[in-house]
Amino acid sequence: MLFIYREGLILTVLFGLCACHDAEAEGEEKFRIEGRALVHGVRAEQWTPLAHVQLDRQEHVGFVRLDGSFTVNDVPSGSYVVHIVSPVYRFEPVRVDITSTGKMRARRVNYIKTSEVLQLPYPVQMTCTGHHSYFTKRDTWGWSDFFMNPMVLMMVPPVLIILLLPKLINMNDPGMRREMEQSMSMLNPSTEIPDVSELMTKFFAPPKCQSKSTHRGHRGSGPRRR
Repeated sequence: MLFIYREGLILTVLFGLCACHDAEAEGEEKFRIEGRALVHGVRAEQWTPLAHVQLDRQEHVGFVRLDGSFTVNDVPSGSYVVHIVSPVYRFEPVRVDITSTGKMRARRVNYIKTSEVLQLPYPVQMTCTGHHSYFTKRDTWGWSDFFMNPMVLMMVPPVLIILLLPKLINMNDPGMRREMEQSMSMLNPSTEIPDVSELMTKFFAPPKCQSKSTHRGHRGSGPRRR
């Protein structure tokens, strides 16, 4: 019996606390946020049926009327970020501050500098900033890709040297011609160093039959026997 009495007392206290909390919540004054959403060049009837308004992670939700206006009711005092959610168009969010007396102030959202205040007119005017991009744009080929290719960039300096060098150097000058011949002779391999191809040819070539030729020569040179 004592255990049942304690359980009943605890339940009574819990119900009393919940009732007090509900009474306080009901006594708190609620406000409403008003505004209008605009999409330039598009009639409001074409996009408003699929759009709605959200305040801070769907704590408060409202709908956009056919003329683009919206109202979110039963909003207590505080600071809220207003979002227009649309599957096609993208809107810049707006922060709305509501005081306990019902005074409202709209300002630009700045997550980096939260203390910076850039006030906006109220009721809120939210303008479309573009379309949602759900897909990555495919890369296209252009002439810049061709000219910025490393192989093409490697070919440009030699071509410029070939085209511009004859115009910069006077080939009829005997001194310049002599210098060019000396530089070309320095680039040529030395005659004293054997060529690798000749060495490989001599090494793998079959041996010549010198003994037969010498034997035939000795036969022809000797006296003939009668």
